[in-house]
Amino acid sequence: MPVAANLIKFGTDGWRGVIGDEFTFERLARVAPAAAKVLFETYKDQVGARKVIIGYDRRFMAEDFAWKAATTVSQAGFDVLFSETYAPTPAFSWAAKQYHASGALVITASHNPAQYLGLKVKGAFGGSVPPEVTKKIEALLQEEISSPTSVATPGKIEKFNPWDDYCQQLKEKVNIVKIRNAIDAGELTVFADVMHGAAAGGLAMLIGEKVQEINSDRDPTFEGGAPEPLPKYLSRLFALIRSHQQQHPSGLTVGLVFDGDCDRIAAVDGAGNFLSSQILIPILIDHLTLRRNFRGEIVKTVSGSDLIPRVAALHQLPVFETAVGYKYIADRMLTTKVLLGGEESGGIGYGNHIPERDALLSALYVLEAIVDSKLDLSEYYRRLQQQTGFTSAYDRIDLPLSSMEVRARLLQQLQNQPFSEIASLPVIDCQTIDGYKFRLADGSWLMIRFSGTEPVLRLYCEAPTLEQVHRTLAWAKQWAQS
Repeated sequence: MPVAANLIKFGTDGWRGVIGDEFTFERLARVAPAAAKVLFETYKDQVGARKVIIGYDRRFMAEDFAWKAATTVSQAGFDVLFSETYAPTPAFSWAAKQYHASGALVITASHNPAQYLGLKVKGAFGGSVPPEVTKKIEALLQEEISSPTSVATPGKIEKFNPWDDYCQQLKEKVNIVKIRNAIDAGELTVFADVMHGAAAGGLAMLIGEKVQEINSDRDPTFEGGAPEPLPKYLSRLFALIRSHQQQHPSGLTVGLVFDGDCDRIAAVDGAGNFLSSQILIPILIDHLTLRRNFRGEIVKTVSGSDLIPRVAALHQLPVFETAVGYKYIADRMLTTKVLLGGEESGGIGYGNHIPERDALLSALYVLEAIVDSKLDLSEYYRRLQQQTGFTSAYDRIDLPLSSMEVRARLLQQLQNQPFSEIASLPVIDCQTIDGYKFRLADGSWLMIRFSGTEPVLRLYCEAPTLEQVHRTLAWAKQWAQS
């Protein structure tokens, strides 16, 4: 029986589902050639060739699903460059641009738990396709169920290694020698938690074998957790860094954390404290402006910290705000000179690269910022807070929902009965770019939005103190569960 196309919906970044349930070989065999056709029709004026890059991460059976995608795309009349190994998603985005392909199809579920797998669709320009492209894929799937297309002359499948050219591209953007010298001299110690994902081995290729990498083995169960750069999954890294710092108190130490497909980053400072991209983005803006003389617009998602526009103002840089999802940032990067585009969840990309979040390039720029400033990341951040006169704390809760009916009820309440007061503070404004972002009388904010890929409610808060952040999030959680 034909696969119901209405079961295949693209979320914030791609199509994802539970392996063997929503995500199956049969469904992928329909989605992959449809995506290839839409990519070619969308970007054929730029590239001309009927060529598609296909890659994968280290999840359960990812290479098998990728091979299924490759054979069905080939049978639909496209030449395929098939990765001979796992690699970061941004490496495949880079390959799409480098090889003048119509785009790339990447088998990955990014940061989702182990039972998930998915498909990310990248355009010929080297970044996530905009929503109108994924809507065309969904529409084509509907058409082909009622009227299947005839089989074209099959294309050829060739294999390639995505790492070499990608790493060379990154090395040209950063002062690798300065970073290596600092490590060799004992001035900087670098830990990397690759979370059993596609970043494994990447930093060593770029800056040498002295990087102390953990969780390098392939574990499709992710130790029962998820390959997401959040504190609850990083206890081993925290302990390693604190132990190292006790034994070597004089040098600088940093931990870098990569999600499952290496397009999102977080960090850990020398004292073993977690640093999200809410902290890294202001540091990167300052470093790239001061020391590299980069200029351009700063693009942030609506969930980004209020410190980001304040640091941008220090350097007289314009700021543009988008909905959550890097595809919206990528869309802006295609039409405007952008210095940096970043999102709260760890995705950061650069105007001098492809319009794609890239965790390895971000890691290199973070290391360069540490070496050039000779500051621990948290000290760097405190100085920016002092310079801007803005101090805040931030946290986020991902709250699983019991059913879609609960989701609908919460959404209806937000639409029909928006809050006038939150945790005893008056609401002074509500933004609806993406979800509901409530600004409160003391300058803090609470944002409520629903995940695009999971039955999850996301609660975000920034406030003057961590105590107030937790109090506000507890209020929002109680509302959602009542």
